[in-house]
Amino acid sequence: MGYTLKVTNRSRKGLKGLPSTIELPDDATVEFAKKEISRATRTSDFNRIGIFDPVSKKTLKDRNAVLREQEPVMKHGEIIVKDLGAQISWRLVYLCEYFGPLVFHPFFVGVRNILYPAVYPYLKGIVPAPAPAAASGELTSVQQAAFLMIMAHFVKRELEVLFVHKFSANTMPAAFIVRNSFFYWVFAGLLGALEIYAPFSPAAQAGEFLSSPLHAVGLALYVFGELCNANVHWYLSSLRKPGETARKIPTGLGFGLVTCPNYMFEIIAWIGVILVTRSPSLVVFITIGSYFMYIWGWGKEKAYRKQFGDKYKKKRSVILPGLL
Repeated sequence: MGYTLKVTNRSRKGLKGLPSTIELPDDATVEFAKKEISRATRTSDFNRIGIFDPVSKKTLKDRNAVLREQEPVMKHGEIIVKDLGAQISWRLVYLCEYFGPLVFHPFFVGVRNILYPAVYPYLKGIVPAPAPAAASGELTSVQQAAFLMIMAHFVKRELEVLFVHKFSANTMPAAFIVRNSFFYWVFAGLLGALEIYAPFSPAAQAGEFLSSPLHAVGLALYVFGELCNANVHWYLSSLRKPGETARKIPTGLGFGLVTCPNYMFEIIAWIGVILVTRSPSLVVFITIGSYFMYIWGWGKEKAYRKQFGDKYKKKRSVILPGLL
């Protein structure tokens, strides 16, 4: 058994050789339809094929979604198709995003004894004098802790991308890699490292790590946030068993408080790093990051409400209880 859908070009130029209809089996997914259309139009990469809802005109992003379960598609008996252009895998984009800070932080630690003595005369009177503990050319214990915390965070993120995360879509437009990487490379990488390892930075001026209870609080928040974030990521990756296509309402650690507890724990971990480093650059980084996480979180909240209806308990906060 199967069914037939009308196929319509979204753009005027359109895909050459696009059939007017397509025959699909009952269990055909979005990805299956992309492959069939790619074969018919002789498109080298099926990921270039975008399939859109005939009513909302929004792309059907979940490649594992069964087309027969998409009400507007079946009601109108139609899918809209467009060539999305050159694509790059989501996994590769994430790996590139998180790689930047892993390069910049060791780099600035390595060149600190050359870079900062050269630039300090131009900044004298604007920035504090180098901290005595940092003037010797060695990192202070707070700077060492900051380096380890930041490097561990991004190594964790890279490992999660490789072994934990599952992506509903295979690819995104290739041009997006620059846009997506800019945020991490510039704010968490370049600016964060340039500031933190300077002998006149707030981290250098913060004294020894054991000299302030604030450092212990920061480290505790960091460890708590990272472990809980990893737990949520692992849970989400195993929420749908192999072969399952139906979405489920996530429950468990943090989901009773906010829509996206992984974002909540991410913010907690970075607050921990900021308490240790006193870094203005990282404050800017996580402030901008929280804005985007709020937008993504609210998008997920609306999707849950739409898909699960009364079965889903609505959340007022999506990333931080009572705040955002």
